[in-house]
Amino acid sequence: MPTNKAEKIILGIDPGTNVMGYGLLRVVGNKAKMEAMGVIDLRKMADPYLRLGYISERVTSIIESYLPDEMAIEAPFFGKNVQSMLKLGRAQGVAIAAAIRHDVPIHEYAPLKIKMAITGQGQASKEQVAGMLQRMLHLDEKDMPDFMDATDALAAAYCHFLQMGRPETGARHYNGWKDFVVKNKQVVSKASQPMVKTTRTHKIP
Repeated sequence: MPTNKAEKIILGIDPGTNVMGYGLLRVVGNKAKMEAMGVIDLRKMADPYLRLGYISERVTSIIESYLPDEMAIEAPFFGKNVQSMLKLGRAQGVAIAAAIRHDVPIHEYAPLKIKMAITGQGQASKEQVAGMLQRMLHLDEKDMPDFMDATDALAAAYCHFLQMGRPETGARHYNGWKDFVVKNKQVVSKASQPMVKTTRTHKIP
């Protein structure tokens, strides 16, 4: 468990293209308390590029409101659907870019790592993760969100809290945009190609 007595705010992000979750922990010494959690609802926005713009706007607003010291973000799960992976990777990249613009260090954790840290089971369900967080953080039932994307995001933040002060954890860390690009050359290259070729223009209502 962490031993640093300094107060710290950790922002957790669960990337999504329809619903993106966020959760914030306030850490003092070896104690963590839920500061806020919620979701960025993108379901009513049909245009994928406007969704990315909205993600950037909302994550920036959250960062400026809570001034997190660090961000923990869930890494995309590598499934069989390449297009879904590309869209999810873009959403994650936009959230990361918002943190980098505000000099917030980023820590990336695999879904398996987060579930193991919270429940001890790598195949735990969203309900199990949410239930364990509710017990560990002493959350009232009224504090539990309708969307479990929010508790997944809080789980990412809590996973990072548990890893603080420990040796190598398997997480990926980025100290700036150049560092992110260097460590993700292939992903950045592939994700940027379709965006460069498009000639569509969009007006934000």
